[in-house]
Amino acid sequence: MNGIDSVAIATGQDFRAIESGCHAYACKDGQYRSLTKWYENSNGDLVGEMEIPLAVGVIGGITNIHPLVKACLKILGIASSQELAMIIAAVGLAQNFSAIRALADEGIQKGHMKLHSKNIAKMAGALDDQIEDISQQMINEANISVSRAKDIIKTINKINKQHNN
Repeated sequence: MNGIDSVAIATGQDFRAIESGCHAYACKDGQYRSLTKWYENSNGDLVGEMEIPLAVGVIGGITNIHPLVKACLKILGIASSQELAMIIAAVGLAQNFSAIRALADEGIQKGHMKLHSKNIAKMAGALDDQIEDISQQMINEANISVSRAKDIIKTINKINKQHNN
């Protein structure tokens, strides 16, 4: 839903209603089920499908008055609500594929922490020229945390101080 919500917000849609509708649709038969279907077709190609209920619009309301919403719709080249619905579903399908890949490869949590290792290094007080090295060291150690980043910074500063004396 992350990708779906993002496109919905950018294009002035009621993302809460969309999210609610999708979750209700996912459990329409009494059990929560995937909104996507992945399979190999007869040519050996991977095919993804997503079926979700989308009540979206491109005329009226905020779509006519909010300059950023108008710009987003213009960038997308949207001519109808049906086109917007297809784009939203396609983004949802792409997001789902990324999540499946992360689960099958390294796990979502590990991948998520890798993405944030640089932010964590910066939060710990790393200088711009230290961030990459600290981030990489935390990734290599599989210990991505502010406290570990602070320890690495202390070690770097201690080594630099000894070098300068």
